[in-house]
Amino acid sequence: MSALPITSAADRLHTPLGVLQEVFGYNAFRGQQGAIVDHVCAGQNALVLMPTGGGKSLCYQVPALVRQRRGQGATLVVSPLIALMQDQVSMLEQLGVEAAFLNSTLSSDAAQDIERRWRSGHLSLLYAAPERVLTSRFLAMLDSLHERGLLSLLAIDEAHCVSQWGHDFREDYLGLSQLAQRYPGVPRLALTATADELTRTDIVDRLALQDAQRFVSSFDRPNIRYTIVEKEDPRAQLLAFIRQGHQSEAGIVYCATRKKVEETAVWLSDHGIRALPYHAGLDLALRHQHQQVFVEHDTRDGGLVMVATIAFGMGIDKPDVRFVAHLDLPRTVEGYYQETGRAGRDGEPAEAWMVYGLADVVGQRRLIEDGQASEDFKRVLRGKLEAMLTLAEAHDCRRQRLLSYFDEPSEPCGNCDNCLEPPEMWDGTEAARMALSCVYRMTQHGAHNGARSFGAAHLIDVLRGKPSPKVRQYGHDRLSTYGIGRHLSEALWRAVLRQLVAQGHVMTEVELPTLLLTEGARAVLRGEVPLTMKQPREQLKLAARNARPTRGGINGTGSATRSAHDWIVEFDEAAQARFERLKTWRTTQSKAQGRPAYVIFHDSTLAEMAARRPATAEDLATISGVGARKLAAYGADLLALM
Repeated sequence: MSALPITSAADRLHTPLGVLQEVFGYNAFRGQQGAIVDHVCAGQNALVLMPTGGGKSLCYQVPALVRQRRGQGATLVVSPLIALMQDQVSMLEQLGVEAAFLNSTLSSDAAQDIERRWRSGHLSLLYAAPERVLTSRFLAMLDSLHERGLLSLLAIDEAHCVSQWGHDFREDYLGLSQLAQRYPGVPRLALTATADELTRTDIVDRLALQDAQRFVSSFDRPNIRYTIVEKEDPRAQLLAFIRQGHQSEAGIVYCATRKKVEETAVWLSDHGIRALPYHAGLDLALRHQHQQVFVEHDTRDGGLVMVATIAFGMGIDKPDVRFVAHLDLPRTVEGYYQETGRAGRDGEPAEAWMVYGLADVVGQRRLIEDGQASEDFKRVLRGKLEAMLTLAEAHDCRRQRLLSYFDEPSEPCGNCDNCLEPPEMWDGTEAARMALSCVYRMTQHGAHNGARSFGAAHLIDVLRGKPSPKVRQYGHDRLSTYGIGRHLSEALWRAVLRQLVAQGHVMTEVELPTLLLTEGARAVLRGEVPLTMKQPREQLKLAARNARPTRGGINGTGSATRSAHDWIVEFDEAAQARFERLKTWRTTQSKAQGRPAYVIFHDSTLAEMAARRPATAEDLATISGVGARKLAAYGADLLALM
């Protein structure tokens, strides 16, 4: 039997496209959004993998409203972070949607009022953390809604948190598996931006989503340029990177430790870059304050950098973050992808920049080996670290390497450091044999005199014939390999060692630490395996570095998408003036309401208004991002600014 035609405007408001246009102000779904929404609206389970900025939230928000309008009840959204909940609810309230969150920031009276609205079915969406959802009190509320047919959909955001193989495992997520048995017939939707095949399988098993259809969008973020450079003076390198193109922009700098976060924030501030620290050891109120300052910051007031551990970022929906920098090697490719994905959510050009050295690998291995996990678990973590190291040492397209990790084929991007300035390659076979031979002789020498702790810096001193106190103390100036590599620079030897580790010929012993040969080194020492290596480089050439990253579709299609920048390019003087008036008006609204500016309108929406200059409410309603509620609330003000 064919579907009945939609015969009235009221009927249309019960359809996904009708909700998308009337509530959210968008004329069409992007990429796989439409298929996902139809699938969930039909009551089916789904696992959704979609890159940051690809529109994951619409995949459950639209079905939530459609199903409620059809009398099927309300939606619970399981969300791991307070910031994520608050941001989503703030946006939905702007659209006239009855949404709320339950978390520790609420007073007892406010929480009770929200619970009352939830139990009575007056909320369309309720956001709550997994630890709250799994309490007996909350489950009793869910039981009651389910019994009365008022529980429509269960959405589990940041679903990678349920997997022990993911980069942000949270034990509370494990208990969510009971939702499948407790509420049969209620569709469940798990969403994440980052998961390799192992993590996807774990999500399915742990959330009982074996029957769920998988929707995997492209992981490509073509508007992001990826750059990885050798670590020499990391803070100075970071300062140069910011000054050479990002001084007046918003960015995030990730560091491995709390101490390094605080020291880097102070150092940047001392050098004229406004920077704020963020890590779990700071007072909660101060963390919240710094987060709000960053999220609400208008770059017309100058640049702002958030220096943080990985405790910062998830759920931060700031669209105009122009760069994400790493001063330490991330533990996994998934973590790197998730963190760099916080740049350029608006589809505009952005940069992912990182410095790393061999010491980063040693430090990460130490964390793995010192952990209390099983040997099987550690083996997987070692593999993930090796994949991250391989990406860092790649001499071909970074984007291809990154996408291939997620089993996605692609072509060279033309927009990463290796594509823009292909590294010079050289035959490193003899240098590798020198290094491996030196490691072997130092190890043998140490076995006789009890000295075994010789790291990369000491090895390079021996190779280059540098008579350091430690070299003399242990008699390494008498080794046959002493000075055999003095014709090569220290930077080149560091590059050789990193690549030997990346290729699995040398390993770093964590406990001491020191360098050791692997079984694979034998063939290299015998000259049976030729090794082509890349020459080290401090930075990209100035012209390549200063060229802005290219734009592309954030749906991963690679096709260009309309963005604020595109409209600005077409601006004449009058349109530019309108755009500035609109941004000033938005700033006033943002401050008056205590909401981030992008919650009012994104830059792309204001830019389209400025370029098209709508003259009537009907014209204004055709602008992408202007839904019925925002048209009613702001229409008169906006038209007056035209």
